[in-house]
Amino acid sequence: MAELEASLKESREREETCLSQLKYARADLENLQKQTQRRIDEGLARGTERLVMELLPIAEELDLAIEAAKESGERGILKGVEMVKRKLDRVLEGEGLTPIEALGRPFDPRIHEAVLEAETNDSPSGTVVEEFRRGYLFRGRVLRASMVKVARNPSSTEAQEVRKDG
Repeated sequence: MAELEASLKESREREETCLSQLKYARADLENLQKQTQRRIDEGLARGTERLVMELLPIAEELDLAIEAAKESGERGILKGVEMVKRKLDRVLEGEGLTPIEALGRPFDPRIHEAVLEAETNDSPSGTVVEEFRRGYLFRGRVLRASMVKVARNPSSTEAQEVRKDG
């Protein structure tokens, strides 16, 4: 009887050890699955971002074609190019691309790249007064900053202080 009890005790210990190892293996497998899915998602996002970056110049060239057709009065060409541009915009938007609104907004170095500064009394200092190249966000991150001209108001207090010091 003592031998059977010892054998039973040994079997239960082995069972508990195997069950514990199985639980660890299952947790490791779940972690590996999550990590693998994260890597797949990141790879897809990078691939999509690359595709969007390659499509942006095409979208911009379509904008130029639309402007040229408007100037030349070619209604048929204009209508066709505008249809293609709208479809491309919908595809890009569906992938997570959104244009950055710049004109009339306060300059933000995180999303705007100031290439010129203009003295003006028409706009407050630090306001974007012209956009040279549209910027875009891709899934909430800056894909490309807007290239802009920023207002510098000579009648602002900063300018007056400079004049007093000078």
